[in-house]
Amino acid sequence: MTTPDADLRWIHLLERGTQDRTLLLLHGTGGDERSLLDLGRRLAPGAGLLSVRGRSLEEGFPRFFRRFSAIQYDQPHLNAEADALADFVTQAAAHYGLNPAAVTALGYSNGANIALATLVRRPGTFAGAALLRPVMALEDPPHPDLGGVRVLALHGARDPFSPHAAALGPYLRGLGADLTEQTVNAGHELAQQDLALAAAWLAAGA
Repeated sequence: MTTPDADLRWIHLLERGTQDRTLLLLHGTGGDERSLLDLGRRLAPGAGLLSVRGRSLEEGFPRFFRRFSAIQYDQPHLNAEADALADFVTQAAAHYGLNPAAVTALGYSNGANIALATLVRRPGTFAGAALLRPVMALEDPPHPDLGGVRVLALHGARDPFSPHAAALGPYLRGLGADLTEQTVNAGHELAQQDLALAAAWLAAGA
């Protein structure tokens, strides 16, 4: 485990792997840089793990960007933090000697939403993105060329937020992304089916 470097401006942890690939782990609301480490180890054995804590607080709980309600997000802050995360990934890759072309984002809930925003605002930051329980948080999303970029989106059939994810698939396909989208028998929480699908998707892109 590598000690965080304060100069990188985000609280984070790095576990070096035996592969060239790095998973950028992005937690959900209330999580931190340790929340998804076990998940990352299970889903992609051998990958390096770069796990980041969101810099926004909601009643003391970390998030990656502010929101006004459960489904209304602070758009300027979302955009600014997505850009800042892209800068962090670039700087961390240089600092730690990681391959910047082999960083895949793995985000859950709020973490999935910042991953998506970073993916479309700053193309090239990620080689791909696994989005677990994402919604379409961007109100005025950009339209970059994502031709061939691998994206996984996993929704919960009983997730109360799932209606707000309906536009995500058509949007990403319209950008040319290589999208795998599936709804699993679960709520907002992750289920065993999520883990199996995410592990298979990650293995296929190794």
